[in-house]
Amino acid sequence: MATNKVEICGVDTSTLPVLTNERMRELFPLVHGGDMRSREEFIRGNLRLVLSVIQRFGNRGENVDDLFQVGCIGLIKALDNFDVSQNVRFSTYAVPMIIGEIRRYLRDNNAIRVSRSLRDIAYKALKARDRMAERLGREPNVTELAQELGLPREDVVFALEAIQDPVSLFEPVYNDGGDALYIMDQVTDNKKLDDGWLDEIGVKEAMGRLNEREKHILKLRFFEGRTQMEVAGEIGISQAQVSRLEKNALSHMRKHVGG
Repeated sequence: MATNKVEICGVDTSTLPVLTNERMRELFPLVHGGDMRSREEFIRGNLRLVLSVIQRFGNRGENVDDLFQVGCIGLIKALDNFDVSQNVRFSTYAVPMIIGEIRRYLRDNNAIRVSRSLRDIAYKALKARDRMAERLGREPNVTELAQELGLPREDVVFALEAIQDPVSLFEPVYNDGGDALYIMDQVTDNKKLDDGWLDEIGVKEAMGRLNEREKHILKLRFFEGRTQMEVAGEIGISQAQVSRLEKNALSHMRKHVGG
């Protein structure tokens, strides 16, 4: 996506004005009062905000004109819903709305079609996760989410994975300041199901140096081909904890084999 092009949707982006905060404050009452000329000035004066947002989606191969138009819809929604009585800059309020509009567009136009029922389950699960995290003081695992929603655990796992956009296997999906969790950590590998795996890489002795929990996690991950989300649900910890324990165990094994 060539986001550095000068003309987008017939608009010469190199000539776009930038409104000062003072001018925006002057325009708000006029815009909300129905003055169309002020509304046009406000929107045009914030189109560079839309341009800055669509830069984030430059690696998806989408048409920049389409993303710009969708971003403008988000900008207009932000303007219509902005509460001038709140002590918040308009850009702070508008950027998440523009991003949300673009993400909805990308999701609904994804070549990999996801059924409405799956999307509904996924969004309910995401809302329930936030609600439960606040209540529990931690992120709930998949089993807890399924119980909260009254749904089979497999349905929740499938729904959450179905709404993921296609990305690189090395795309980080979680980082708590330590070890990152990558997409590849969520991928099931059905090819590593035989006991010959240990013999092939010569790590039997190294496995013997791990504690029982680490052994169990590696067995589920590399012998049974489970995803980290599935492992987390089975042993009752978070996916981030599974990732950390797995990486630590593999690191200990590498040191032993290498030494």
